Amino acid sequence: MIRALLSALFTMLAQGFFARFSSEVGTLVWLAIAFVAAIVEVSVPHFGSAFVSAGAIVAAAAAFMGFGIPTQIGTFVVVMIVSLVMLRSRLVQQIGGPGVPSRTSALLGRHGVVTHDIDPVVGAGRVNVGGEDWAARSAEAIPVGVKVRVNGADGIVLEVTRA
Repeated sequence: MIRALLSALFTMLAQGFFARFSSEVGTLVWLAIAFVAAIVEVSVPHFGSAFVSAGAIVAAAAAFMGFGIPTQIGTFVVVMIVSLVMLRSRLVQQIGGPGVPSRTSALLGRHGVVTHDIDPVVGAGRVNVGGEDWAARSAEAIPVGVKVRVNGADGIVLEVTRA
């Protein structure tokens, strides 16, 4: 009888120790994943690893509270996907800024002079706008010396019409 009680007590203590040990190890593993993902995010900022890190931190909390591995993984996946879907586009928009400025946007509406005939068939021609030489095209043929107005741009090719 005493032997059975001691055996049951030892089994309960061993199970409790194993549960605490696995909870602590699981917590540390999830925190290590979060740490590595944070380092990757800082090294290569693309707003993807930050969400892995967030999911791993929440999964570490689940492990610390004693939840099983399926619950930890489920928590990790749900937090990662929800935060990715809900936050990534907003963060990229706010932090990313407007992007690389266009060299041609400042030329819209300005006037220039044709320096090489503009041929709509070939799509070739050159204009001088603001003291700079630009490739240009137009829907109509425009000879050298004619004053033109910049209406748009396709990359670095200005789209012009007679002024």
